[in-house]
Amino acid sequence: MSVASVFPRLEAKLPSVQKPIQYVGGELNSVVKDWDCGADTESGETVRWALMYPDAYEVGLPNQGVQILYEVLNERDWILAERTYSVWPDMEKVMRDEQIPQFTVDGHRPVGAFDLFGLSFSTELGYTNMLNALDLAGIPLHAADRTEDHPVVIAGGHAAFNPEPIADFVDAAVLGDGEEVVLAISDVVREWKSEGRPGGREELLRRLAVTGNIYVPRFYDVAYTADGSIEAVVPNRPGIPFRVRKHTLMDLDQWPYPANPLVPLAETVHERFSVEIFRGCTRGCRFCQAGMITRPVRERSIETIGAMVENGIRKSGFEEVGLLSLSSADHTEIADVAKGLADRYEGSNVSLSLPSTRVDAFNITLANEFSRNGRRSGLTFAPEGGSERMRKVINKMVSEDDLIRTVAAAYSHGWRQVKLYFMVGLPTETDEDVLQVAELAKRVIATGREVSGRNDIRCTVSIGGFVPKPHTPFQWAAQLDHEATDDRLKKLRDVVRDDKKYARAIGFRYHDGKPGIVEGLLSRGDRRVGRVIEEVWRDGGRFDGWSEHFSYDRWMQAAERGLAGTGVDVDWFTTRERDYDEVLPWEHLDSGLDKDWLWGDWEDALAAAEGADIEIEDCRWTPCYDCGVCPEMGTEIQVGPTGQKLLPLSVV
Repeated sequence: MSVASVFPRLEAKLPSVQKPIQYVGGELNSVVKDWDCGADTESGETVRWALMYPDAYEVGLPNQGVQILYEVLNERDWILAERTYSVWPDMEKVMRDEQIPQFTVDGHRPVGAFDLFGLSFSTELGYTNMLNALDLAGIPLHAADRTEDHPVVIAGGHAAFNPEPIADFVDAAVLGDGEEVVLAISDVVREWKSEGRPGGREELLRRLAVTGNIYVPRFYDVAYTADGSIEAVVPNRPGIPFRVRKHTLMDLDQWPYPANPLVPLAETVHERFSVEIFRGCTRGCRFCQAGMITRPVRERSIETIGAMVENGIRKSGFEEVGLLSLSSADHTEIADVAKGLADRYEGSNVSLSLPSTRVDAFNITLANEFSRNGRRSGLTFAPEGGSERMRKVINKMVSEDDLIRTVAAAYSHGWRQVKLYFMVGLPTETDEDVLQVAELAKRVIATGREVSGRNDIRCTVSIGGFVPKPHTPFQWAAQLDHEATDDRLKKLRDVVRDDKKYARAIGFRYHDGKPGIVEGLLSRGDRRVGRVIEEVWRDGGRFDGWSEHFSYDRWMQAAERGLAGTGVDVDWFTTRERDYDEVLPWEHLDSGLDKDWLWGDWEDALAAAEGADIEIEDCRWTPCYDCGVCPEMGTEIQVGPTGQKLLPLSVV
């Protein structure tokens, strides 16, 4: 039976909320299918997905992960996929007052009516938004309370590599690339439905779990020791694997998505068409979870990139194209990509951008190609550590001289603004390491003035707090407490402001240390942290990634209540260093990285802090250093050059 749209009830209330356009749907390239679109297929069954990025429309709509899965699923005639986003507090009040459930923006159908509710978490601070969506949808918060009539709630994205803090709320979690997994899940659901739903919800979850790629928390028991640490995480029924493996998509050229990019109706955080030119990174930055969990490197060919850009511009009308990856200038054919695209779109309104560039991969030829159409925005580089010593600790092998040479070239070729990104609170860091950021920024300004002969040179210093993440060498590290973080940031700000020669030329952006402590609690937490998340949500916590909605006091008070009687507290999860023998909450989830290799890299970081000259090179260009991913996952590094050129399309 078809499910009725809630729009007739919703429409009359839209004038009373801010930005009502974000709830209307109907974007260019969006899809609305018949509720029973699979009725005419061989099985006669339809599998229905509600996909959510748990943040506001303006943040969620541009998210590539959700857009790709939305398109991949809807290409199957027996699958219906629609999108939903977090609603702002004013809309939440309307929905609760009028009893309007969480709805999709495509067909305005109730999320609770779908078979599967998939959430993509790029940050842990979206967990309270997930609980709010579940509650608005009429789906029980706790997985144990759901019946066959409720959707299967599945978490994905980078945060899903440690889903233990939300284990009570999700039915399953997927590690790694989603394109093939969502289709495999859909096949399992369709077969189960066509057989008459044997064994109910429990049997469906069992079928998903035995694949080895889908983690179902309810099928694992966690035992704790007397000191509060984890003793073991083990399956609680036959046939369930002891370790769940991440999924890796190996041939990106076979998955050129999004091929029909969504064009937002309201302003969003990224007004551009984005093409992922490669996936994975082997640079070995010890703080970087994304680089560790997305290994190995898999490049898209230059022909596929060219075809995706051409198709995306034609189908979306966007005038900016972003070539995305964790370090886009590292693509082996980036020079040919840049020249080919610049040639093709020269004289048009299309501009090209390279949002992620390493200092040692940047060159002026590349930058000039990307600014050929006259749009010369600022350049962003991420030295991460303020001092040479810290950069050795984190394996960010970029020297101060490397940076100065790069910015000198940029300023001398007409750029006027450079943005530098650093982190504070890295392992073994001292006040002096952080104050070196100011000296580096001053040297950048002085160099720019010298090579350009101008005084309108700008350098923006942006600083974020370091949060240790699972599946990285720093997963054992102690996090810096928020008081020490804020103290170091204040000292740095004062040093910059007190220098009259450079103060006006240096912009300073930073976040205080409190949100980082909450993120640290959620990123390295275990199942006991779920009580804290629920307490925060019940106390009104929403949109914790937004500074105007975030309340540190609310989180700390909730932690006091939620962790009472457990023998552990916030500091236990955040500012405490772990040792090798401790069972970490995510050890039964296999990212492919060998634990001994990660521990050895952590020890190398500590040795580098004491002056040892240790560098882990990029295994794209050097022999394998045995991180474990390729043999463990049955994968391999895939890089060019292919010798191909862009498709011979006419120059616009």
